[in-house]
Amino acid sequence: MRTVLAVGGAVIALFLTIAMFGGAGWTHPPMANEQTGFRGTGMDLIRTRAGNAELSAANVAPAPADPAEDGGQKASEVYENVQVLGDLSAEQFNRLMVSITEWVSPQQGCTYCHSTENMASDELYQKRVARRMLQMTQHINSTWKDKHVHEAGVTCYTCHRGNPVPANIWFDTPPPEAGRFIPRNNGQNLASANVGLTSLPYGVFDDYYARKDTPESVVRVNATTALPESKGKPIQDAEKTFAIMITMSQALGVNCTFCHNTRSIAQWDTSTPNRVHAWYGVQMVRDVNQDYMTPLTSVFPQVRLGPTGDAPKVSCATCHNGANKPLNGANVIGPYPSLAKPTVAINLPTGEAKSPIPGTDKPNPQPTPVR
Repeated sequence: MRTVLAVGGAVIALFLTIAMFGGAGWTHPPMANEQTGFRGTGMDLIRTRAGNAELSAANVAPAPADPAEDGGQKASEVYENVQVLGDLSAEQFNRLMVSITEWVSPQQGCTYCHSTENMASDELYQKRVARRMLQMTQHINSTWKDKHVHEAGVTCYTCHRGNPVPANIWFDTPPPEAGRFIPRNNGQNLASANVGLTSLPYGVFDDYYARKDTPESVVRVNATTALPESKGKPIQDAEKTFAIMITMSQALGVNCTFCHNTRSIAQWDTSTPNRVHAWYGVQMVRDVNQDYMTPLTSVFPQVRLGPTGDAPKVSCATCHNGANKPLNGANVIGPYPSLAKPTVAINLPTGEAKSPIPGTDKPNPQPTPVR
């Protein structure tokens, strides 16, 4: 027995010696720390330099197309069925169409949205969706400029990144499988990418990001007493709050201290300005989902809908893609001013602007902008 123990001890000592010499000089990779809050509070953004370089390379904005002439005939005079952007010159319109193709469907080309038999036709759902997405982009760049997107703005590429379907979209959470016994679990304890594969409530997206001005869209529990049931918010909602914070942290590639002072998470006057930007970002996501994405449910084919039949929706990750500033904060709207503000739909037989929601027949009389 002693011999076995002696041999075992010798083998362990040998491995430890090899590990000691083999690992000599090992250290953590070079770090890039950025202070985001008050000195001494530990409010820092900590990444490896290699991670920073990789993240930056994955968020490079494409070079804008060469400028086009402003004069000449309007697009609405040259082409049929131009319901958005008809006030651009034909050259500017073509420039933007080429850019959108590169942003959204570089492999499929123009025929991803347009019929080869009749470019003016609305028979493809992609064209009807794209028209609404143009209006949404204009809405974001005008309505949310001072609150969230600022001078950088957004274009189709911000979300699509060269893919017909953006990588970071989400659908309503389907109910548990029929016949499967699942006890009441507050909508949690099932692995879900929505909440970083944690045990937190996985269906929190359904209410928090999809609807605005509803009781379900408010999940914050901020009380001064234990178990604040009297205020109408059960303590379980604290888990929903944490789940939302997890999704935002992953979407922006940051930790809690990017927005919060951990001395008092709820306190606004010691938080960074990033927290205000994030708050407006959530309101913008709700606005986009409720007024633009959800109304497209009847336009999308069944194969593009979620398990419960809902349209694809956006979250913080859809634009940010892991970076605290989409596309490294590049000013993408400057070269495309036609996407910076709503336009009036023209070139229709009746002389009226169509409804902003494709598939409906409630016209908005001019000169109301199509938003």
